[in-house]
Amino acid sequence: MASVLAPEISPPGFSFDMCQRNALLEKKGYSAPKAQKTGTTIVGIIFKDGVVLGADTRATEGSIVADKKSQKIHYLAKNMYCCGAGTAADTDMTTEMIASQLELHRLNTNRIVPVVTASKMLSQLLFRYQGHVGVALIVGGVDNTGPHIYSLFPHGSSDVHQFAAMGSGSLAAMSVLESQWRPGMSEQEGKDLVANAIRAGVFNDLGSGNSVDICVIKKGSVDYIRPYEIACSKGVKQGSYRYKKGTTAVLTKSIRPVIVEDESVHRIVPESMDTSS
Repeated sequence: MASVLAPEISPPGFSFDMCQRNALLEKKGYSAPKAQKTGTTIVGIIFKDGVVLGADTRATEGSIVADKKSQKIHYLAKNMYCCGAGTAADTDMTTEMIASQLELHRLNTNRIVPVVTASKMLSQLLFRYQGHVGVALIVGGVDNTGPHIYSLFPHGSSDVHQFAAMGSGSLAAMSVLESQWRPGMSEQEGKDLVANAIRAGVFNDLGSGNSVDICVIKKGSVDYIRPYEIACSKGVKQGSYRYKKGTTAVLTKSIRPVIVEDESVHRIVPESMDTSS
């Protein structure tokens, strides 16, 4: 008997059926589709009583600003949120999938879910796809052991931080964090620092812009402020572009009469009304 091979089961949630097509295009000399460059500035810090997460709100499609009010701070659990950079659809679906798993974990254990649990789940999920899921995350939350900040990269690696910045504007944001962050900051100082870091990314990176969103997480409370500040407001016209009648002078004027040489009227009779035999 001929053995029947079972079809290979791919990980649920994402599909990469076009990978073979892209490889065939490259083999024939055609250029395969390339990933779009994305732009984002996301920040997370630890202050005295919890964590502060921040993000800009600009979503781009190449050189086009596709959305000025994109939501980049995603819900994971009641005690933790995460900021997403990369492909917007991937960040949305990845965080929704992990949020459902964290809720099941909470229902099964009847305990506050540790932040490290979310970090480990996200890391394992991203590692399975070897970077093909374009997601870079800053996970922040407060559990029974205190506040925590984790950064996760598309290939699945993760780090623990006191403060973190990711995205195309992360270099400018990190310069602000490294120069101004200190242990034991108050809540208002933390919010001001995160807003300054996001603004640095907004004004030094074309892929980041518009508003600043902030999420403050403390033990037993979450304060999601959207928007916290509008960094790039639309310019206002300085003058009026309506001109009074007669402002533009008429230099020459000529009138040419229309001469009608022939006039004829044709009546069109539909076939259904034609009674001739």
